[in-house]
Amino acid sequence: QVQLVESGGGLVQAGASLTLSCTSSGRTFSEYLMAWFRQAPGKEREFVAGINWSGRTTLYANSVKGRFTISQDNTKNTVHLQMNSLKPEDTAVYYCAAGPNGNYYSLSTYRYWGQGTQVTVSS
Repeated sequence: QVQLVESGGGLVQAGASLTLSCTSSGRTFSEYLMAWFRQAPGKEREFVAGINWSGRTTLYANSVKGRFTISQDNTKNTVHLQMNSLKPEDTAVYYCAAGPNGNYYSLSTYRYWGQGTQVTVSS
């Protein structure tokens, strides 16, 4: 059974940093894309950042570019999202996702999803 488990969420003040981690079990996501999405209350789930298996390609939503960094440790089947200079508008449930190569930004690309971790940024 494939599982993606996120960790690292929490409550922080604006300007602070957090690192989210996503660990996969049940299979190795060779040649898969890994990504982070987020969903704020009353809003649709949106793409935040993505990385391909080799790590050579990373993509970011414009709203987080320059503040967030996605990275992966393939030996540990773990993907990280380093979030700096957090803003109240970053408040959301953050989801890890894995899927075959395709459109990074599309929800339908991703076959596996974690349960989500809450990030709350106070002003």
